[in-house]
Amino acid sequence: MPKLLVTGASGFLGWNLCQMASPHWDVYGIYHSKALTIPGATLLQADLTNFQALHQLFQTIQPDGVIHLAAESKPNWCQENPETSHRINVVLSRTLAQQCAIANIPFVFASSDQVFDGLNAPYTEDDPLSPVNLYGEQKALAESEILQCYPQAAVCRMPLMFGAAPPTANSFLQPFLQMLRNKQELNLFTDEIRTPASGTTAAKGLLLALDKVQGIVHLGGKERISRYDFGRLMVDVFELPPEGLKAGRQRDVPMSAPRPPDVSLDSSKAFALGYAPLSIRGELAALRGQV
Repeated sequence: MPKLLVTGASGFLGWNLCQMASPHWDVYGIYHSKALTIPGATLLQADLTNFQALHQLFQTIQPDGVIHLAAESKPNWCQENPETSHRINVVLSRTLAQQCAIANIPFVFASSDQVFDGLNAPYTEDDPLSPVNLYGEQKALAESEILQCYPQAAVCRMPLMFGAAPPTANSFLQPFLQMLRNKQELNLFTDEIRTPASGTTAAKGLLLALDKVQGIVHLGGKERISRYDFGRLMVDVFELPPEGLKAGRQRDVPMSAPRPPDVSLDSSKAFALGYAPLSIRGELAALRGQV
């Protein structure tokens, strides 16, 4: 089978992707510090910001395709650690794209809906970028530098994601469920709108992009929904006590990194290629018994 190199394999999306890819690819998953095992995948520890070691890893594996998921993805942390996050989110991404360009193999980069300011949703691939925090700025810069050095790369803007997760990572779903099951109060924003997708759906979209996309594509879900309304669906599907779910407003919570209010993605381009998210209710129902 062809070899697929996946960075960020110990993260939520990487774990889902390695499992989804393993029936059709010889998967090599790279993790930094959180060791794990994934059936059907070879897991390797590496510091990808050591670019000499990265080059050696590339020469050893000689992949037939690369999906780059490793990132510093917490906006507040990026805002407070600009140099370290830039090296990981921008420099590493460009370096991997250059390696793939030299080898002439498919390269998929996981970008973010945070490249938009949230004032003109839903966003298409052609809308101008307007990030409001440093994480979004870094993703926007990485997109530009990747496509400049390797125009055939696939840049996938990812939505808010949820689902089953490894011991080394969480989606936002797990702590939400835990709080409500423990009868704790869970405050969710009514003024943050997204187009969520499950980790398995997002992984299918990335593999589709590896095969069919050059340039930018959005991999959002099919529904625009606030975090609070997502919580209401979650309560209903998982039959949780609803008393703990409270409505709040993003604008009332001070954070290091500003947050865009509505970064809903128009993913029509991906839908036309065969990307097929379920409804959010359907995605949640599929997770019953897993989370």
